[in-house]
Amino acid sequence: MALLKTPLALAVSLAVFGASAPALANADSKATDKAAVKTEAKKSDKWDVLNPPGEKQTITIDTNETTWSNLDVSPDGKNIIFDMLGDIYVMPISGGKATAITNDRAWNFQPKFSPDGSKIAFISDREGAENLWVMDVNGENMRKVSGESHNLLHNPAWSPDGQYIAVKQGQVTGRTIPGGSIRMYHISGGKGVLVRERLHGARSQKNVAEPAFSTDGKKIYYSVDATAGVRWQYNKNALDSVFEIRSWDLATGEEETVIRGSGGAIRPTPSPDGKSLAFVKRIENGKEMQSALYIKDLKSGIETEIFAGLDRDLQEANGAQGNTPAFAYTPDGKALVFWSGGVFHKVDIASKQAEVIPTRVMAEKQITPALKFAVDVAPDTFKVKLARWSQISPDGTTALFQALGHLYTKDIASGKVKRVTKQNDHFEFYPSFSRDGKYIVYTSWDDQDLGAVRVVSAKGGKGKVITQEPGHYINPSFSPDGKKVLYRKVTGGYLLSGDWSMEPGIYLTSVKGGEAKRIIKRGDNPHFGADSDRIFFNVSSSETSLELKSVDLNGQQERSHFKGEYIFDYRVSPDGKYVAFIENFNTFVAPFTSTGKTLSINKGTKSFPVKQVSKYSGDFLNWKADSSALTWAFGPNLYQRKLTDTFAFLEGAADDVSELTAEGIDLSFEKKADKPEGLLALVGGKVVTMRNADQEQEIIEDGVVLIEDNRIIAVGTRSDVNIPSKAKVMDISGKTVIPGLVDAHAHGSYGSRNLQPEQNWNQFSNVSFGVTTIHDPSNDSNEVFSMAELQRAGLTVAPRIYSVGRILYAGNAPGYKTPINNLEDAKFHVKRLKDAGAISVKSYNHPRRDTRQQVLEAAKEMEIMVVPEGGSKFQQNMNMIIDGHTGLEHALPIPNIYSDVVQMWSQTKAGFTPTFNVAYGGIKGEDYFYDKTEVWKNERLKAFVPDYILNPRSIRRPTAPEHHYNHINAAKSAKQLRDKGVTVHIGAHGQREGLGAHWELWSMAQGGFTAWEALRSGTIDGAKYLALDNDIGTIEKGKLADLVIIDGDVLNDIRQSEKVAYTVLNGRIYDAATMNEVGNYNRKRQPFFFENGSKAPMHSATEAYMEEKAHKYHWKH
Repeated sequence: MALLKTPLALAVSLAVFGASAPALANADSKATDKAAVKTEAKKSDKWDVLNPPGEKQTITIDTNETTWSNLDVSPDGKNIIFDMLGDIYVMPISGGKATAITNDRAWNFQPKFSPDGSKIAFISDREGAENLWVMDVNGENMRKVSGESHNLLHNPAWSPDGQYIAVKQGQVTGRTIPGGSIRMYHISGGKGVLVRERLHGARSQKNVAEPAFSTDGKKIYYSVDATAGVRWQYNKNALDSVFEIRSWDLATGEEETVIRGSGGAIRPTPSPDGKSLAFVKRIENGKEMQSALYIKDLKSGIETEIFAGLDRDLQEANGAQGNTPAFAYTPDGKALVFWSGGVFHKVDIASKQAEVIPTRVMAEKQITPALKFAVDVAPDTFKVKLARWSQISPDGTTALFQALGHLYTKDIASGKVKRVTKQNDHFEFYPSFSRDGKYIVYTSWDDQDLGAVRVVSAKGGKGKVITQEPGHYINPSFSPDGKKVLYRKVTGGYLLSGDWSMEPGIYLTSVKGGEAKRIIKRGDNPHFGADSDRIFFNVSSSETSLELKSVDLNGQQERSHFKGEYIFDYRVSPDGKYVAFIENFNTFVAPFTSTGKTLSINKGTKSFPVKQVSKYSGDFLNWKADSSALTWAFGPNLYQRKLTDTFAFLEGAADDVSELTAEGIDLSFEKKADKPEGLLALVGGKVVTMRNADQEQEIIEDGVVLIEDNRIIAVGTRSDVNIPSKAKVMDISGKTVIPGLVDAHAHGSYGSRNLQPEQNWNQFSNVSFGVTTIHDPSNDSNEVFSMAELQRAGLTVAPRIYSVGRILYAGNAPGYKTPINNLEDAKFHVKRLKDAGAISVKSYNHPRRDTRQQVLEAAKEMEIMVVPEGGSKFQQNMNMIIDGHTGLEHALPIPNIYSDVVQMWSQTKAGFTPTFNVAYGGIKGEDYFYDKTEVWKNERLKAFVPDYILNPRSIRRPTAPEHHYNHINAAKSAKQLRDKGVTVHIGAHGQREGLGAHWELWSMAQGGFTAWEALRSGTIDGAKYLALDNDIGTIEKGKLADLVIIDGDVLNDIRQSEKVAYTVLNGRIYDAATMNEVGNYNRKRQPFFFENGSKAPMHSATEAYMEEKAHKYHWKH
């Protein structure tokens, strides 16, 4: 019972029984624990993080430098332990050769000596999640203390009596940025107790981290993100008080702010005598962003700087794994030992004199080669995969769908595919059969005439407009008797014209046309059930739940029927007896149970029968008209399921109703790819070929590039290349020719609620700036893959578009939360994206390493690449590289890298897309170029971007000294890696349409890249990274004619790169200033909606939709 008298024991008692706020938080945590245990039980017992399947290689590292190393000093003062690249080492405090304590595939970091020096606490992912472990000081007797399956633990700290270990617990909710809390575990294990809950409850993304016990064990100190609001944000002002240090009294539960002020305060470290607290804060020296080591006297409050020149901390980034590396006092309290600048230091507190502790680490690491699968960029024909709104006719003979901007039917028996209409004046969307199968209702879009709702015979013909006004129309469907049409009117003003955006809502009109009646203002996917006098629709009821409601034809008598978590569509059967829904990409069906109350519905509901019917992913829910079967689709596959194959209680039910539907109707068809005809000779320019770019810099003066159709047939000097007499010759003297720019991390909108413009001004702007290929690592699958096929078919002008589609997301968000508990789950999600047209998938911040490895294994089996989110987690970034990801997206959160990282990374084939425009850790690159250049005056942008989108961001903008902009440091790190052979690519992140790609090039120059090296990264490096280099990335015979022709000598001044005169895309040449096609063709583009004198602003509903969409797909952070 003596233990109950200690402050720690009292804290346990209070957390469980007493203090109200922690007790409530602990209750919340218990619920999380239950869910975690359930998830843990599903994990494959066979998966071994230390020995994932596939090829393995061993690399060696021999270094005197380490990167971002956490350390501790032994209680006897003789040794220090530290982490480097996922292993823990020990060496004498005087320095020398380090000895590995751990040496395996697991990522082991943040070591801490126990008070008696016999054990080491550390964080390891050796069983999947980053949990708290303890081992003997020699590395033996490893034992897991915590059992988290989804939450992440970091920053371990021993209690003075050695009985407890405090940690930072990161909990992921709506976003994958973990909100921090402080948790405490007994060394024997268990679930632990919550000490300091998250700052703002379950939705919080604010960090609480870096716990440390007071010397007497009565308090825990920790750092807290004290900025306003609930969401984590970019570009926090680190010279303000960002983080502060607080204490928690373990007896009373009282919290107190201990250190706060300019530059913040992080990593509290009590002195051995308990009289002072060492910590880190940001300082301003006028030259570079730095942090400094301070000591605060806890009696007088005096703060003293001990050492300036620490690597810049992560207060402005997301220090999910800690804001700065752990440091330690020597046992006598006279010195501090810390890491900075790639080396270890010992500073005498009294004199403030620091000395470097010499270190040598020799290590072996096991790696898996990066995934890479060659992509055929431009075959003469391609398979159209993205079939949308797919459904089966009431008689079961025909499939109806939309692809390539128009409606198609496929005869199920013969396989014949044909257009429903013959017109090519506008795009067609959202088809739906009448219940008798005689008619199809759909919506249309024309950039000049806007949208309409139309009805056409199911046999084909000309669509009849039934709406009286132009507008933006989606979700049309017939009433049960076929006499009325229900549809939703939405708003424009971003990609689409903002005209005719007033009074959005759900409308009803006669199938013959005439005046429409607005039923309700808000709701999605309206449809009828059995009766013509009641309308069902979906509405979001929280960030994670969707509700099915209904109203009468006057918008009255509203009823709420079902509500479920992570559901993103409902559809009531035509007879009103069943409801189908999609949850986490799978399709389910249940009897329409009605009690007059809102019923909870989800996978696993026990109150009434809910059955999963799909083995593979579902979208575009529909029913056969007689309610005998439901249908769903994804990519080219249309699936159907009879109710008698689903419910055993039905008359005529199948003997086995458990088997999920895995076979569908393949709606894909072959389409001829766009290819121009003719010969084109570009004569007299300086040609930067990028051939053999890792060994030489080939530049052809007075060059000729000869193009036939869409490929280059000759490159050389004017005297070397014979130009056929029938070739169209363009004199480009005084200009520089480079391969087309490959934007390896591009975002942007390809549609508005799946309506797509005929001319997407965003993509026209990209092409006008010379971007000929983009890879979008997060977007709406239906919109981006549809746009890619439109481009490939020549039905719209845009760069070549590749994408991951929807990310494999770990956060709690309906429609793209991606639960992966085993390899089969991973295969399910990878398959659904490859089916839709992806060449890669994005593994987005899944907290478990085994999950990430399972995605890699699934992708390897399906021959598709994996590009992971960097996520501002340095340790995770490094193990993603050794596990075989194709590369890393986003800049590292830390300011500098050193020899250990460079050696390791350069021995893998993983690429690097730093996205300087949004670089973590300080003010991002995009803001630099708003600050230092007059973006709003850029004539090219003004031509292709609406002024109400361009001006607000670019005219009034903040300013800061150059050394506060973090993209420059990020570019310096990228230069270190590129010099050792790591491919580095531009990734504009969708920031400032087309111009952002040039900002990426300019950022590289700021980091030390020569102009030629920056252009290499913008062209062949990106092509290699995405396995497109068989066809693009260089100017040589046989390659596709994707070129940028620049006014001036960009090799002497990289800032000339934006002065694009012509862009050649797939052999078609565009005057970049106008985006009219020239060369062998003379085609003028149509005017954009903002060029025709119309000044209708972006509707507020569109503005809200675009903001939500940008956050949903992480174009904004």
